[in-house]
Amino acid sequence: MPKLAIIGLGKMGRLIDQLSHDRGFEVVARLGRNDSVTADSLCGAEVAVEFTTAASAPANVRAAIEAGCPVVVGTTGWDNQRADIERLVHDRKGAVLMAPNFSPGIAAFAAIAKVAARTLRTMPGFDAHIVETHHAAKKDSPSGTARSLASQTSPEWGGTIPVTSIRVGSVPGTHEFLFDAPFEQIRLVHVARDRRVFAEGALQAARWLIGKRGVFTMNDLLQGR
Repeated sequence: MPKLAIIGLGKMGRLIDQLSHDRGFEVVARLGRNDSVTADSLCGAEVAVEFTTAASAPANVRAAIEAGCPVVVGTTGWDNQRADIERLVHDRKGAVLMAPNFSPGIAAFAAIAKVAARTLRTMPGFDAHIVETHHAAKKDSPSGTARSLASQTSPEWGGTIPVTSIRVGSVPGTHEFLFDAPFEQIRLVHVARDRRVFAEGALQAARWLIGKRGVFTMNDLLQGR
């Protein structure tokens, strides 16, 4: 059983902890808000998963890399420090997989949306918009997934695709593409019914990352690179 460290004991961290044994992992470290990430505190983990906050994630990821532990990062909202992390990974010959969303369906959704954007950009009268809905406690807006979808599809569309964010209730995550024309509309929707889909994906990513070197995304995992 691969040895796993969980960095962050919020909703996602606890869910990963619940699923890890059934998915073939041994959890050797559970690091909460007041715990430092060090070689000692990681307890010999072969891989770590990091779901904390934008304020904490960069330091946690750096510490894991310095300790020689590959790390899967699901925390969003710290893109301004990503380049520094990538340089550190290459300098230390480490491994990190960063993704705003670990749902396999989102990767397919993005691919479908890119085709739609590329096809409809030449059709007269169409406009494009992304709407994302998450639970009221979600801190970043737009979501990291929505920003990623916009960055992937805007080049296909030939211009910036705006994003509207809705924060309400306990919605795990819904992302919607609207392609609207005066007399017709195309609507593409991905609905996450349960946070378990993200935990499952993070554990798949963790198993895949063991033994690798470099900076990766979910696309690398799904395409078998």
